[in-house]
Formats: sequence, C-alpha cells, structure tokens
Amino acid sequence: MDVMPDGPSGPHRTEGRRETVATMPRQVREELSRRLRRRKEAFRAEDVQIVEPPLLRRAVGASALGNCMEWFDFGVYSYLAATIGKVFFPGASPAAQLISSFATFAAAFVVRPLGGLVFGPLGDRLGRQKVLAATMIMMAVGTFAIGLIPSYSTIGIAAPVLLLIARMVQGFSTGGEYGGATTFVAEYSPDRRRGFLSSWLDFGTFVGYALGSALVTVLNLLMPDTEMLAWGWRIPFLIAGPLGAIGLYMRLKLEESPAFQQQLDEHEKSLAQQSAGGELRTIVREHWRPLLVCMGLVLLYNVTNYMVTGFLPTYQTETLNRSSSSADVLVLVGMVWIVLLITFIGRLSDRIGRRPVYGVAAAAMIVLAVPSFLLIKMQGTWPPILGVLVLSTLLACFAAPSAATLPALFPTAVRYAAMGIGFNIAVAAFGGTTPLVTQALISLTGNDLTPAFYLMLAGVIGLATVKFLPESAQVPLNGSQPMVGSREEQRELISTSEVLYRSAGRTSGAP
Repeated sequence: MDVMPDGPSGPHRTEGRRETVATMPRQVREELSRRLRRRKEAFRAEDVQIVEPPLLRRAVGASALGNCMEWFDFGVYSYLAATIGKVFFPGASPAAQLISSFATFAAAFVVRPLGGLVFGPLGDRLGRQKVLAATMIMMAVGTFAIGLIPSYSTIGIAAPVLLLIARMVQGFSTGGEYGGATTFVAEYSPDRRRGFLSSWLDFGTFVGYALGSALVTVLNLLMPDTEMLAWGWRIPFLIAGPLGAIGLYMRLKLEESPAFQQQLDEHEKSLAQQSAGGELRTIVREHWRPLLVCMGLVLLYNVTNYMVTGFLPTYQTETLNRSSSSADVLVLVGMVWIVLLITFIGRLSDRIGRRPVYGVAAAAMIVLAVPSFLLIKMQGTWPPILGVLVLSTLLACFAAPSAATLPALFPTAVRYAAMGIGFNIAVAAFGGTTPLVTQALISLTGNDLTPAFYLMLAGVIGLATVKFLPESAQVPLNGSQPMVGSREEQRELISTSEVLYRSAGRTSGAP
C-alpha cells in the first residue's frame, strides 16, 4: 500500500519514486524485488542498516593502514630477491640463486591455503576483527625474524632453512589477511559506495608495495653493493617490528562489522555447534560455482600483481642487465600510478558495474601484454616507463573492484572461510608462483617475452571467468541487510521498496 499522503505533494513524490526505480541498475532492482517477494512487505526502518560515517571512516582507514603495513612487509622480499639469493645461496650460479630465492618466496604461498583454512572459519565464528589482529602480529614477527637470520657464510644450511620457516609464517598469516580484510571492509560499506570504499584496501596494499620499493631504492642508491650485501638488506625487514605494533593498535580499535553482528545475533547457536570441517564441507558442496569464479578472478589479479611487483624488478636486473636502482625506480613509478588510479576505478565500478571493468581490462591484457614487454625491453627512459604504466593500469583495473566483488560472491555466515579457500588456493597455485615459473621458463626457453605470454594466458582465463560473474555493484551483500550511509538514504530506500513491492505484487498477480 502507498504510505504517502493523497495531498498535492503525494502524486509528485510517488512519481519521483517511480523515476528512481526506473533509473536503478537492473541488478539492484532484481535483488531488491526478490527480497521483497520473500518478505511479502516493503522494507521498514529496522530492515535497512545505517553505517555511521565516523565508524565507516575508522573501519576503512584502519583496514587499509593495516593492509599497507602487512604488504610492506611481504613486498620487501620481492625487491630484495637477488640480494637474498646471494646471502642465503652463495654457492649457486646467479640463475640458480635467483630461482632459489623465488622458490623460497613461493614457499610462503604454499601454506597460504592452510592459513585460509584455519583463519577463515575462525573469522566466521569468532569475528573478523580478532582474526585480523592475529594475522597482523604473525606477519610482523615473520618479517622481523628474516632481518635477524645470520647469513649462509655464518651458520651454513641453517640459514636458508630459517629463511624458509620465516617465509612460511608470513604466508600462513597472509592466508587469513586479505580474505578477512576484504570481508570486513565490504561488510562495513554502504551498498552504493562499496566499490569505492573497498578499493581503499588495495590502495593500502599498493602504498605498502610502493613504500617497500622506495626504501629498497633509497638503500641501493646510498649504500655500496658490498655494504648492502653485508647488512643493508636487513633494514627493511627490521622496520617490520614497529610497523606491526602500529597496525595491531589500529586493528584492536575496530568494532565488528554490522553484517557479522547481525549474523551472530540470528545464528549464534547454529554457528557455535558447527565445526570448522563441517563449514568447509558446506562451502565446497553448496558454493562451488562462486568458488570457481573467485579463483578465476584472483588468478587474473594476482598473476598480474606478482608479475609487476614481484618479478619485474628482478627481470630488469637479471634478464635485461639494468642496475637495481633503475629497476626499482621503474617499478616504483608503476606503484605510484596504481595508487593514483585505484580509488577512481573503484568509484567507476560502482557506476558502470564490476563486470565491465574486469572484462575490458582482461581483453586489454590479451592485446597489450606483448607490446608492454617490448617497450620495457627498449633502451631509453620513456619506452620502459610507458610499458610499466600500461601493465600498472591493467593491474589497477583488476585490483580496484576485487575487495568489493569477491566477498559479494558468498553469504555472510561463510564469507570469511569461503574467501580464505578460494582466494588463497588461487594465489598459491598461480599468483605467488608467477616469479618462480616465469624465471624458470626464461632460463629454459631463452625467450625474454615469456612473461608477456603468461599474462596473456591469465587474461584469457579472466575473460572467461567474467562471463559467469554475477553483477554486484550497488547490490546488498548476500545474507546481509541493505546498507546505507545516512538516514536520508534509508528513507529513500524504504520509499523505493514500496514502489518495487507494489510492482512485484502486480507482476505476480497478487491483490
């Protein structure tokens, strides 16, 4: 029924609400109509969750800052891969040193699914905030430990063994980090702005990468190679201690997300009775389709990510024989470009949808991967910069919508665990192994365009995945109340739901 008055303003306001419904994105209209048919009534005030701006800013800011610090720690290893190979594998050839260093890098990704399997169910049962604080501590400890490990020349084979253990601690913690952080921010964000607000999480990721790259670049410029090899490489890892303390403080100040609190109130007993193994079996059995979509998008994002951030610095120094400082500066330019772009692309995904952003960028990857690497191989200043900027732009297009898109694939009750499975298996199998596999293929084939072909394959898989991706821009999260950013938006959504409910009633033949 129409709750608006029949006075002079009534028809005009009703017409305005119909116009709002007509301009509403199709996926939003269909999802709201489905929920209203199931409810058999329009939304009321208690059915629409308002996220207060101060809480929203704190949640997004603290999550992005914590993610920045985590990925500063994790990313520093990428920029020091060649140096680490010399310190911990001194008896091997330069190529073997590099492959050994990247193998240790990839080892962290082997345990990431295990971290996701442990932290994911805990996040769904105990809360996102508690688990995110735990991952922050583990990452800081693992990274700080790398800076303290003696070299191979001091303690022999124990040195690479300890390095491997520290990397596995990093990987285990990261297995619970990204899935939890994306879930947390997505559950805090109003539906209309989820793409923009969630993009700040990956903004923090690439700021962390950029800070790590900048620090290593400065050290390479200021220190002779002998001093860098002797002790300078330890500095970025030792900084992890105080950075981890700051990140932990920020995360302990956070409150649980509204979606998790709502779910806990409604299903606390059933969740408490369900074992982690039972939850994981439920996810694989009932949500295998969104799991595959999640893995396809993560493959696309992370193959590109680790190609640019993890492999490109070493590709330039070891394959193209450039100085480490010029290689680091070039990648740093790409990271800064991503930081400048990413929130704008996140906002764009709210307006035009997630699927168009992913689809166009995946197609562009197939076409532009080889030209980009040809530019990077050229001499001079501007061609390599242009090649890196092209790859960085594509990476920004994959990163910006991810934190909003991936959590939307799963319902609240299993969201953290499902993200932990899908995200970390894909990263372990394809993302973290990208530097190792690509370097090994270059050594095997002698073709320095192998990285471009690898990116093209990722683009093909990503483009196929987009066909099965449901559009989630501006749509309420599965299993959560509609989220808005103000009481005005709440009133507008309630009024819109009245028009949609009457339309749904007429369509179904209800009186």
